[in-house]
Amino acid sequence: MADYYNVLGIQKNADQKEIRRAFRELARKYHPDLNPGDEGAEAKFKQINEAYEVLSDSDSRRKYDAYGERWKQADHIEAQRRASRASHDFTGAGRRGNWRQESDDIFAEFEDILGDIGRYRGGRVETAAPPSELSETISLEQAYAGTTMTVSRTARGSVRRFEVDIPRGVDDGSIVRVTPERGIEIRIRVSVEPHRVFRRDGADLYTDANIPFEQAILGGEAQVRTLDGRTIWVGIPANSQNGQNIRLRGQGMPKLGSTDAMGDLYVTVKPQMPESLTDEERELIARFRELRAERG
Repeated sequence: MADYYNVLGIQKNADQKEIRRAFRELARKYHPDLNPGDEGAEAKFKQINEAYEVLSDSDSRRKYDAYGERWKQADHIEAQRRASRASHDFTGAGRRGNWRQESDDIFAEFEDILGDIGRYRGGRVETAAPPSELSETISLEQAYAGTTMTVSRTARGSVRRFEVDIPRGVDDGSIVRVTPERGIEIRIRVSVEPHRVFRRDGADLYTDANIPFEQAILGGEAQVRTLDGRTIWVGIPANSQNGQNIRLRGQGMPKLGSTDAMGDLYVTVKPQMPESLTDEERELIARFRELRAERG
C-alpha cells in the first residue's frame, strides 16, 4: 500500500489546511474527466481520494500514523493490548457503500472540484450532477445489527433503485455515502427512532430495572433484556438508591467503524412502592420506622 503522505506530497506534520490544498491540486490534475482513457490517471485519482479520506479525519489519521497499512484494525489491536495488560471510545465500508459521520468535508471538496472541472462531452462542458441526498429512518435494533435497504434515485425522468448497506453502530445523523456506479453518488442521512425501552448516548445504552423497594434496601438480582434479545441477571447492591446506575461492560451498541468494540449498558435502579399492604406488613414497616427514629 502506498504511503498516504507521499501520495499527497506532504510531510507527516502537515496541518489540515496543507492536506486540503494538496488534495485539491492533485485531484484537479488527475481527474478522469480531464484524462479520458488514461487508466494510470484514474488509478492515481482513486489513490489521492483514499489518502485524503484517511488523513483529513483526525481519528483515522492517528490510527494510520500508529499502524500504517493496518490502521483499519487499530481498534482490534488496541483492544488486544488492553486485554494483555489487564491479564499480567466517518470512514468505514459496507458491501455496497461507505459511511461517514460528523464531517462532510470530502463531499464539499469533490463538489467544488467537479464544479470547476465539469464533464467534457461532445465538445461542450457539463457540470457534474450534485450527489442525491436522501433521509432514511431505522430502528435502534437495525442500528445495532446493521441493515440493508433499497433506495431510489430519479434522474432524467427515470427511476433507478440501489441496495445500500447501513453499517452497525450508525447513530442519529450518521451519513452513508454510496457510489453504486461511476458518476452516481448518493448520500443518505440516517435517523434512528427512539426506543420504548432503551435510551442511547453514543455507544452506550440505558434501561430501567423496576424492582421492589425492599430489594433496593436488601440487595438481590433483577432480570433485564439486552438490545439483541438476551435475558441476563443483574446484581442489585444493598442500599441501592433510586436512579443509581449499574454498568454492564460491552453490552451496549457496536462502536461505529470497529469490528468488535462495544459500548456499555447501564441499568438504572427504579424501586417500586407496593400498591397494597397487609396488616402484618404495615406493622413491620411501622416497627422499622420506630427503630430508625431510635437511632436518631
